Amino acid sequence: MGWAISNLLIEALGWPIALLILLTILSLGIAMAFDPSALLRAGLSRINVQAVAEKTIARVLSLYNRPTSSTATAPPPVEGYADSSAEPPAEVIIEGTETPVAAATPRQTAKPRKERRPTPRKQEANLPSFDLLDQTTAQAFNQEGARRRARVIEETLASFGVPAKVVEISHGPVVTQFGVEPGYIESAGTEGSIKRRKVRISKITSLANDLALALAASPIRIEAPVPGRSIVGIEVPNSEISLVSLRGVMESKEFRRLGSKLKIALGEGVAGQPVVADLATMPHLLIAGATGSGKSVCINAITTCLVFNNPPEDLRLVMVDPKRVELNRFRGLPHVLSGVEHEAERVIGVLKWITQEMDERYKKFAEAGSRHLEDYNRQVEPSHERLPHIVVVIDELADLMLFAPTEIEWLVCRIAQMARATGIHLIIATQRPSVDVVTGLIKANFPARISFAATSQIDSRVILDSVGAESLLGSGDMLYMASDSSKLVRVQGCFVSDEEIKRVVEFWQAKAQPDWLKEEEESPWEEIMETAQGDELLEEAIKLVKQHDRASTSFLQRKLRIGYPRASRIMDQLEEQGIISSLKDAGRSREVLISTTDEVSTEDIEELD
Repeated sequence: MGWAISNLLIEALGWPIALLILLTILSLGIAMAFDPSALLRAGLSRINVQAVAEKTIARVLSLYNRPTSSTATAPPPVEGYADSSAEPPAEVIIEGTETPVAAATPRQTAKPRKERRPTPRKQEANLPSFDLLDQTTAQAFNQEGARRRARVIEETLASFGVPAKVVEISHGPVVTQFGVEPGYIESAGTEGSIKRRKVRISKITSLANDLALALAASPIRIEAPVPGRSIVGIEVPNSEISLVSLRGVMESKEFRRLGSKLKIALGEGVAGQPVVADLATMPHLLIAGATGSGKSVCINAITTCLVFNNPPEDLRLVMVDPKRVELNRFRGLPHVLSGVEHEAERVIGVLKWITQEMDERYKKFAEAGSRHLEDYNRQVEPSHERLPHIVVVIDELADLMLFAPTEIEWLVCRIAQMARATGIHLIIATQRPSVDVVTGLIKANFPARISFAATSQIDSRVILDSVGAESLLGSGDMLYMASDSSKLVRVQGCFVSDEEIKRVVEFWQAKAQPDWLKEEEESPWEEIMETAQGDELLEEAIKLVKQHDRASTSFLQRKLRIGYPRASRIMDQLEEQGIISSLKDAGRSREVLISTTDEVSTEDIEELD
């Protein structure tokens, strides 16, 4: 063996270098055999014998494996790995990171996710600056904790006989989604053959509670499969929650890429990507969820986003707030038409004015030969006033449906069916997603929906026609269903504080014209409201009681197709005007005091008053 090594060294390096190497090996052998003095050991320790040996052996091997062709070159090494011939280690890709984080080699380390740098807003005329909004910083991502959870998921699934591998980790502000690729199960076939079949997705989804127990995290949500991907997404709550600012989403490329005036920022997805939408293409939005889940904050963020990108001459807001405390932050905003309405009795008149405005706009479009609002505003003459977009915001639908369910449902559905081309849009929120509030007719006209945390799977099915909302975390965690897709997207909603809203309102108050600052003495729907509540129905009720010679609240409900409260008020008005008698026996009709030949009109009633 020594002779073979000597000849190899002589042929490769020549006599002098080969002799030096042999003498070095001989001296090392003597030192190890006879244990020389400490001085000799110290001198030898200064020589990096390992480095010299590695270089020498590498040189010998390169000469020994020299190709015969002079034009052949060695393949370039794979970047990031020490040995190009070695197979790269298994990777777990984390979205938002520059490099994989699992099975890293000494030359390959995981880097944290790069924060999205805000892009300066292009200064537009009469629009506020992003400096009015607050900027938040994202929480640091614990990669070691993510790798540990990935191993727990794989081990837990394997213990139940479900082979799977975590191939992707997406870190979001509230949850981390682990992309699991189902494996194969081998079974013995006929004649000793082995059959391989893919693991069924139902086996993974059925282990949701076991995974929550193993990860010590609840609740978890399983998305099977991830839309457009061949993986199953297991969403696990983060130990630390990041706040999603409205400014951060509005400064993103996705938001600036939308050219619509009614673009809105919804929040960030499970991978930290901005989620934006266009209200003009929705064209209406239904928001539902349990109390305290984040509906009012979502409405505030959407409204702030709309007024941030539109001056009052291009956007008008009609706000209905039966709770009286949620939308008062926008009091004094020039975009709001005639203040915020609080009384449920007045909402019917407001919605009727919206339908009348819709019909008038369609007549203008027909005269101008236009199909929608943008086309009409382009064709309109400079002497005519441009028509603005109108967004109707209703913060609580349940209270209105209790007051007059038939009328509210009919008006809301008529606006939702026809108002898209006229630039009128609805944003409706409710905290009671039951079938008597969110009826099937209303859901059919609101394809775009947002569901916050629900109390049960029944409520989730009422809102989204599928389960999933019952496993949300609350505090802005929501499922968004776009109008052009039935797939659900998990989003952490944007947060906007009261101070930010106040700064935006003060900006527009300083920019607004003087006639917008003063409150209007009479709302545009006051005249319609008086007609609807007094003359029209009262005169019709007089005709009915004269024709049928009977009067009762249930009778007026059936004939006029109105709710009980309004029918009861009309009965009181008829009694006050002396048309019907007072109530004598409960459950019986009242006596009609006028004959069929008497002609009683609203003018006569006013004279009697």
